[in-house]
Amino acid sequence: MKDALINELRTAYDVQLRGVTPPGGSARVEKDGPLTRVVGWHRGFVTGPRDLGVRGKELDTLIARQRDFYAARGEAVEWKTRAHDLPADLTDRLTAAGFVAEAPETVLIGRSADLASEPVLPDGVTLRRVTAGSDLQRIAAMESTVWGEDWGWLADDLAARIENAPENTVVLVAEAHSEVVCAAWLVFQDDVDFGGLWGGSTLKEWRGQGIYRAMVAHRAQIAAARGVPYVYVDASSDSAPILTRLGLHAVTTTTPYVWSP
Repeated sequence: MKDALINELRTAYDVQLRGVTPPGGSARVEKDGPLTRVVGWHRGFVTGPRDLGVRGKELDTLIARQRDFYAARGEAVEWKTRAHDLPADLTDRLTAAGFVAEAPETVLIGRSADLASEPVLPDGVTLRRVTAGSDLQRIAAMESTVWGEDWGWLADDLAARIENAPENTVVLVAEAHSEVVCAAWLVFQDDVDFGGLWGGSTLKEWRGQGIYRAMVAHRAQIAAARGVPYVYVDASSDSAPILTRLGLHAVTTTTPYVWSP
C-alpha cells in the first residue's frame, strides 16, 4: 500500500513539478529542447522532465550548450537532477562536462490536511507573514548567518516573487524579541496540486525547540485552506528525518550538479 502511494506521489511530482515557478523581476524562464532554464537569477538553473528523450552524443551536446550559454554570461549554473531520471547516465555525462555534484536532498511529499495544525511555538516567539523589503532583508541576513555565506540575493529574489505572484508566495518569519530566528516560505503554482515548502532555516541557538515544525504545520494549514492537497520539499539530511516523522513521504532524491566559470 505504501509503495503504491509513493509511486502515485512520484508520478504526480513528475507530471506537475518538473518546470520552474517564474521568479519574477528581471529573471526569465526559457525553453531549450526538453529543458527549462532560468536566466537572470542569482545563478543559472536548469531542469527537465524525468526522461529527457535524448541519448549519447545528442545529450552531450545539450549539456554543453547549457554550460556554454551560462559561461558566455559569466554565471554559474545548477542542473537539478533526480535519482529516477533518464537516461541513467545523465549525471556521468554532466560530470564529464565539468559539472560538480553538491549535497543530495530528499524529495518529500505530504497531504496538506494531514500536516495542518495550529503552530506551537516556544514562549516569546511569534510567527507572522511578511512582504516589506526591510523584513526580506532581515531574512537574507539571518540566512547568511545560518549558512556562513552572503545570501543578500535572497531579499531581491523573494521581493520579485511577491511582486510577480503575491497570492502564490507566502513568506513567514518567526521572531524573538524582534530578531528573526527562522524564516520559511510557501510557493503555489496555478493549477498545480502542490505547495512548495522552501526556506525553513533556523538560527543555531533556536534549533530543537519546535520552530521548524511549527512552520511546516502553519504552511500546511494555508495550503489545506486553499484546497491544495499536497505540500512538498527538497529536504537536507538534517530536515528529512523531522519531516518524515511529521508524515511526509520520501519519493526520490535530488542532487544539484553545478558548473562555475
